Amino acid sequence: MLTPAMIDRLNEQINLEIYSSHLYLQMSSWCAHKSLDGCAQFLSQHADEEMTHMRRLLNYLHETGALAIISSMEAPPHYFDSLQAMFEKIYAHEQFVTHKINDLVHLANTEPDYATLQFLQWYVAEQHQEEFLFKSILDKIALIGTEGQGLFFIDQEVAKLAASKGMAATSMEAAQP
Repeated sequence: MLTPAMIDRLNEQINLEIYSSHLYLQMSSWCAHKSLDGCAQFLSQHADEEMTHMRRLLNYLHETGALAIISSMEAPPHYFDSLQAMFEKIYAHEQFVTHKINDLVHLANTEPDYATLQFLQWYVAEQHQEEFLFKSILDKIALIGTEGQGLFFIDQEVAKLAASKGMAATSMEAAQP
């Protein structure tokens, strides 16, 4: 049985994952508007992934007999000064999400709530991957630059990431019974 504090914090995380999905979907729209189709596709996929993260949390609350509460949230920003500034915002956001996951892990460890602690380990690993992914995109932006054809080449690199994510998702779907 989850404590009221843990239920509250898991509900906060559910709503943060929904916000993350909305943020990435809005960023995808901005990229599409700027003809950065590879980035738009990648961020659209990432928005879907964030909703999957939310559903895992929601299902966990259901499995424990707790009530999931979806709250209202502010709209994500819809304009970005540059592609680099947008990816910097994503990286900072993922660092914030990591901090929130770490807070949840700390709470589960101090209560102690070993079932939730075990459940959260997937999120710990996922956040490590998320930060690495977005830091690598920022590194590519720094390497390639955004002048001249730089944006085109960055968009092509991010499109490759979207294609590899799409192939991985298709492989996982085919493997399921």
